[in-house]
Amino acid sequence: MKNAVVLLSGGLDSATTLAIAREQGYTCYALTVNYGQRHRAEIAAAARIASVLGAREQRVIEIDLRGWGGSALTDDAIAVPTAPSPGIPVTYVPARNTIMLSLALGWAEALGANDIFTGVNAVDYSGYPDCRPEYMAAFEAMARLATRSGVEGAPISIHTPIIKLSKAGIIRKGTRLGVDFALTVSCYQADALGRACGRCDACRLRREGFLAAEIADPTVYQPA
Repeated sequence: MKNAVVLLSGGLDSATTLAIAREQGYTCYALTVNYGQRHRAEIAAAARIASVLGAREQRVIEIDLRGWGGSALTDDAIAVPTAPSPGIPVTYVPARNTIMLSLALGWAEALGANDIFTGVNAVDYSGYPDCRPEYMAAFEAMARLATRSGVEGAPISIHTPIIKLSKAGIIRKGTRLGVDFALTVSCYQADALGRACGRCDACRLRREGFLAAEIADPTVYQPA
């Protein structure tokens, strides 16, 4: 079996991505990044998912992106929006995917793994520029140039298996692969128990996805 590093946030997209990597025969090393987001509930969710879906190992890397803020997820002075907005939303975290992919790239090289899986999505992606296919292709090209494995003829591939799926499609795929979505946390401002606010953009996309997939939504919401 080949080794792969899987970025695992604790949400339903990354959980489905981990399940896909396992289905494809990879031994999975789950990488979770605590970057100073508003809550730690998704960090705990990632640990549950990694265990249930059989990751060989899960590591949590601590990086405090609150140091420069610039996002509703890393700056308490910026409110999390409760309605869709045009353009790139304030929940975009500057350089987050670049940082996370770079960390995954380092671990992959150390493991001798030639594959990285990430659950980015360009359909229900909320307008984030670092979730686009062209960005992923550019990062993969950079990795070929910037790593020993790439220079020596064993380049690392970036896999984005859900990038073109709708949220409903992701949910159907994960359900088929046995993902327990009750273990996942998608909310931008979940409480300490992991209960979702039901108002943010992530909650809206998740709820609409379950409705469109015609699958019962197991999300636990905060009291009204």
